[in-house]
This record gives sequence, C-alpha cells and structure tokens, in this order.
Amino acid sequence: MSGSPLVTQLLVVALALVMFGLGLSLSLQDFTRLLKHPKAVVVALLLQIVVLPLACYLLIVALDVPPLFAVGLLLLAASPGGISANLFSHLFGGNVAMNISLTAINTVLSIITLPLISNWAISTFAKTGQVVPLQTGKVVEVIAVVLIPVFIGIWIRTLKPGFAARSEKPMKIFSAVVLAVVAIGALLKEWQALSTSFASVGPAVVAFNLLSLLAGYYLSRLAGLDKPMSTAISYEIGIHNSTLAIFVALAVLNNFQLALPAAIYSVSMYITATLFGLVVLRRRASQPLMA
Repeated sequence: MSGSPLVTQLLVVALALVMFGLGLSLSLQDFTRLLKHPKAVVVALLLQIVVLPLACYLLIVALDVPPLFAVGLLLLAASPGGISANLFSHLFGGNVAMNISLTAINTVLSIITLPLISNWAISTFAKTGQVVPLQTGKVVEVIAVVLIPVFIGIWIRTLKPGFAARSEKPMKIFSAVVLAVVAIGALLKEWQALSTSFASVGPAVVAFNLLSLLAGYYLSRLAGLDKPMSTAISYEIGIHNSTLAIFVALAVLNNFQLALPAAIYSVSMYITATLFGLVVLRRRASQPLMA
C-alpha cells in the first residue's frame, strides 16, 4: 500500500518547512561547539549510529516483528533527532545547546547513515521484493528535501539574524501545524490499516522508544558525562525525526506500511518522553536531597 500523490506532495512540503525552521535555529557556531565537547559527541554518535540500530534489530528479532514493520522501525532508528528533543531537554534540565548542535550534525550524517541502514534492513527483512531499496536518485531526493532547506535557513540567519530570530518561533509553529494536518490526514485515510497493525508493531515501537531514552541517559552517565549532557543525549537519540522516516517511507519507498511504526511513534513519543523525564530524571534529581 502506498501513499496517495497528494499526501506525498504535502509531506514533502511539510518536511521542507520543518527542516527550514530547524535551519533558522542553527548557526555555524552550533557545529563548531561540538569541538569543545569531543567526548559527548563521540558518545552520542556511537549511540545514534551503532547502538540504536543494533538494539532495534535485537528488539525486532525478540518480538518477532513482521518484515515490513521491521524495516519501518529500523528506518525510524536511522533517523536523526527531532526538533521536539530540544523542548524535552529544556523541560527536564538538559544541555539544550548540545541538543541543537547534535541535531545539526546528526541531520547531516543521516544523509549517509539512513540509506545504508535502510537498504540493509530491506535486504535483511523484506527479501520478497515488497520494497525497492533506496537508489542513488532517491538518496539525492532525500538530500534535496532535508539539507537544502536547512542550509537556506542557516544562510538566512547568517545574513539577517534579526529576521531569523523573529521568524524562528512562527516558522516552527507553522511547520508543526502543517505537519499535524498532513499526519492526521494520512492517519485518517489509513486508519483501518493503522488500527489493525497496532498489535503487531505498537509494543515494539514503544519498547524501542523507551530503550532509546534509557540507553541514551545511562550509557552517557556510565561514560562519565554530567547529568545535563546525559539528558541532552538521551532526548537527542530518544526523540527521532519521525517526519523524515514517514517521508522516506511514503515519498521515497512508496510504501505506507513502512510508515506505520513512525506514525505510531510520532504520537507515543510524547507520552514516553514525558514519563521518562518525570520518573527517571526527576527522581534522580531528588535523590541527593533525600540523602
């Protein structure tokens, strides 16, 4: 089952707007800031590029996730952190500046890692030809829709910082509204497929989200990073850009079933991320006071 041409076109526009809004919030200093925290960057990238896809694969095998949903879940795992990660990090005491920097570098790196992981997932789980692997032309399409709006946003902020600062919040709100309309429209159109598929993939999606958040925080702490930095990393790798995963599934791979894990995730992550912050981060923050 594939997405309709209208949904696909609207999704392209929505993703471009989201990435442009992200670009307006970035500057070249966000990339250079990473040089001041090499340990945090190495930990975050190892978690994002190596640990999460491996954990996702093991989860798929353990829960016996159906092949197409397995590909969709790994597509989500390969997507970089989403804009919502910055909000949750701010609410629960994370280093938001590091979130912004990691989002920037992960978005750029995903142009390489996302096709590699996606094609590996397709060759591993969808061996019967249900999904055509990402071809070079399709990778260029993803680059165009993801990176070009980001760099336009950064360019505008560099030339017109005042305009960018005034436009950043309205642009994010507008992007969120457009995205919500597109997502809700797509979900309503395919509600029966979504509801019947939830039992097969829903538990795996929620488990993956919780695993991402917990691994991001506790492995960062184990590596010796402080709580704000660990919180930033946990949300950066725990709140994925589900918009990008849905875009690749519908507009690039032309398969709605691949988008179902990201569609479920785009709703459930707000619940899991909030519970993680309240139960894990707030509880740990209160422990020194109780001692």
